[in-house]
Amino acid sequence: MKLSPRDSPGFFAKPETGRAGVLIFGADAMRVALKRQELIANLVGPEGEAEMRLTRIPAADLRKDPALLSDAIKAQGFFPGPRVAFVEEATDGLAKTITAALDDWAQNDATVVVTAGNLTPRSKLRKYFESHKNAFAAGIYDDPPSRAEIEVELARAGLAAVSPEAMTEISGLSRALGPGDFRQTIEKLSLYKLGDPGPVTPADVDACAPASTEAETDDVLHATAEGRYGELGPLLHRLEAQGTLPVTLCIAATRHFRTLHLAASDPEGPARGIARARVHFKSRDRMIRQAQNWGAPRLEKALEMLIDTDLQLRSSLPTPNTALMERTLIRLAYMPRR
Repeated sequence: MKLSPRDSPGFFAKPETGRAGVLIFGADAMRVALKRQELIANLVGPEGEAEMRLTRIPAADLRKDPALLSDAIKAQGFFPGPRVAFVEEATDGLAKTITAALDDWAQNDATVVVTAGNLTPRSKLRKYFESHKNAFAAGIYDDPPSRAEIEVELARAGLAAVSPEAMTEISGLSRALGPGDFRQTIEKLSLYKLGDPGPVTPADVDACAPASTEAETDDVLHATAEGRYGELGPLLHRLEAQGTLPVTLCIAATRHFRTLHLAASDPEGPARGIARARVHFKSRDRMIRQAQNWGAPRLEKALEMLIDTDLQLRSSLPTPNTALMERTLIRLAYMPRR
């Protein structure tokens, strides 16, 4: 049976007993591994591996000895409780071996958990699990985690009280970070709040968030919007050394000035517009002042300039992209002074 992305978080958190097996597949090996860890932990419990109720079978070993999986499914251990036979990094080349073992599955046998890479709809292994009446196939895609999945991660880390503003920042991190880095950040946040009964605040999230070039990019954008053209050279050279592409910087600048334009055009004032845009709490006051200083008409001209630069950066004509982007930002930095 197919396990939809909407239903899979609930199943992995509370897996049904008595199922023959689960296939977890996806292009991102880290996302697949995290889901597999969660599923197996909830199937066998915290002591499952110590009590030898979990059998790990690498795909390479199963190719050499096809009987390994059947033996693991039928084996009875010394400790009572559910058992799992885990086949890691399977491919369609093992479809015949895995399907034969599952066809012989009976109640009270070990649940078979299989992980695989990106399987197409024509994959024999995927088709078998999707059509099986007592097994599931769960595709893990590169979408950012849903609100429910974030809340599960927070609950697992013992972070029950999270302010709405902090949740907004955490959601932003979940889209910016990979799944492994995001989980590590949540664990770091849990340790940071250890012994603190108060709710998680945006400042707490910011203190635990990993450093990235995004902060450097924000420095460039704020310097541009605030007319500090003298600071742009060193900041741009630092970004270039970190590998930030001119077109990436142009996209970020366009997003920044579009947010300012929306704020400056808001009938309830720039403060309300910035609040609606869900700007990072550290930048809100600065961007309110920037929107007030620029005004909607000049921001429209700034956006025209950025769109024109973006088209030039993406054209097939040979252009000095770094110099072109630097010139655009310097011209923008001069505009509030006119």
